[in-house]
Amino acid sequence: MKPITIKTEYITLGQFLKLSDCIDSGGQAKFFLQETSVTINGEPDNRRGRKLYTGDSVTVDGFGSFQVQRA
Repeated sequence: MKPITIKTEYITLGQFLKLSDCIDSGGQAKFFLQETSVTINGEPDNRRGRKLYTGDSVTVDGFGSFQVQRA
């Protein structure tokens, strides 16, 4: 599981995908989530505005598993 460090209280799923190098730009998030399976804490979710907090685990099909951590 790869750690993704944030400096704020939370990060949106769209921002997270960019930070974790799953997508190149935030504009790709909507289409990426339509085509790729994403689970957050074991539950499927495709809302790019979904807030992720410290301790959340995210699995992106084809990219691996990530853990949100606070700096």
